[in-house]
Amino acid sequence: MTIRKAVIPVSGFGTRLLPTTRALPKEMLPVGRYPTIQYVVEEMISAGVCEILFVTSRNKTIIEDQFDNRTELISYLNQVKKLELLGEFDYKARGISFFYTRQQSPPGVLKLQGTGDAIAAAEQFVGDEPFIVAYGDTIIDSGCIPNYISRMVESHVKHGSLCTIGVRKVPQEWISRYGVVKPANPAESNSSDFRISDIVEKPTLAEAPSNAAVNARYIFGPEIFDAIRKVPLTPDGEIPITTAIQDLIHGGNLVRAVQLASAEKRYDLGNHEDYYRAFIDFALKDPDYGESIRSYLQARLEE
Repeated sequence: MTIRKAVIPVSGFGTRLLPTTRALPKEMLPVGRYPTIQYVVEEMISAGVCEILFVTSRNKTIIEDQFDNRTELISYLNQVKKLELLGEFDYKARGISFFYTRQQSPPGVLKLQGTGDAIAAAEQFVGDEPFIVAYGDTIIDSGCIPNYISRMVESHVKHGSLCTIGVRKVPQEWISRYGVVKPANPAESNSSDFRISDIVEKPTLAEAPSNAAVNARYIFGPEIFDAIRKVPLTPDGEIPITTAIQDLIHGGNLVRAVQLASAEKRYDLGNHEDYYRAFIDFALKDPDYGESIRSYLQARLEE
């Protein structure tokens, strides 16, 4: 069984990256030679996804433009005999289809209602199929074979899970930033793939059931939509996906977690420091310019 569909929420404002994101969505910030969202899309394709839905908001049409085979661009590249520059990013030729919908707020509500609501916007697109959710501002750098998202798909299909959550071990001081999962069997807490018996959103260190934090990747069955509909709004007017997952677990459904391997890395472009680190790392790995950038950085550090 192959999971054909992925949903990428890209509706957030990117406020922690202001003023950089005042006009440019954080998902379009370049990391090395590609925008962030390009890495996420290629990751989904690597796992066999062929239909991708972006859940967008106002002023995010630049993301649509990134994946559009613009007629004038193709005409120009053909005219100057450089059509090969389009290369692997000719998604139509690769059989990849893109879809777009806006996350809507109810009348009179001035803010979007969180990740759960963004995922709920994909219900008609998903139908009765399982699907991946990948945050558009988070890159998973995986040199493993199979890669991270492919291992999540394998686990989801093998175990017949209703939900599979990507997780990674985080330092104690980071625990309160994330949703944290509880392994059903504590002896499996260091396993690469395990069943979970609970999930807690942004716990204190004392409340945290483990140090395995949600890693910006999920696989859901369509049952998640009914669970989301039952989640009450938080005091700040959001529908957290963590609560919907928690309800699935408490209802006796199979929910599992797949851990990020030690050789893999997550880049969460949530602030300027993390963005700078990501750009430097990917620049250093550039096949054409990586060595010259390394020499440049070494010279700068010696000044």
